Amino acid sequence: MTKRLILTRHAKSSWDDPLMSDHDRPLNDRGNMAAADLGQWLASRGYIPGEVLCSDALRTQETYARIAAEITDPAAVTLKPALYNAGPDVLLAVLRKATADTVMIVAHNPGIAEFAARLVARAPANTEFHRYPTGATLVVDFTEDDWKDVAFGAGATLDFVIPREIAA
Repeated sequence: MTKRLILTRHAKSSWDDPLMSDHDRPLNDRGNMAAADLGQWLASRGYIPGEVLCSDALRTQETYARIAAEITDPAAVTLKPALYNAGPDVLLAVLRKATADTVMIVAHNPGIAEFAARLVARAPANTEFHRYPTGATLVVDFTEDDWKDVAFGAGATLDFVIPREIAA
């Protein structure tokens, strides 16, 4: 059985309150709409996670909540404080403990961009891939039977999208 990862950077967040901690920033209106669009995009392609691992930051939680609202029978979310501003090695360590065949990780830049680039054997042709803007979502398959065996460079890119491409 192959494994599938859906790797999503949180949607656009608000900077309205300069005194608010980074961890507590919510999505802005554009981010809320983009996350809902991502949920519809994922559902329309049958990219439905069986397990969701999410940074405990408010904006990542809200991103998944908006995505989940567009999916029939969405997976419960497991908050992972280690994913908050995590680098590629931490992201890989968290992924290696996953249990479902299709896993979604919702996290942050700059770590998620580097993780995505290191994970795939061949990057998608999309010019935004290496920047991994807010809401960017990579769908990648692995031939390994167990997440603990997944390594950098082993992923086959299936799909990549950014929210403004969905709305276009």
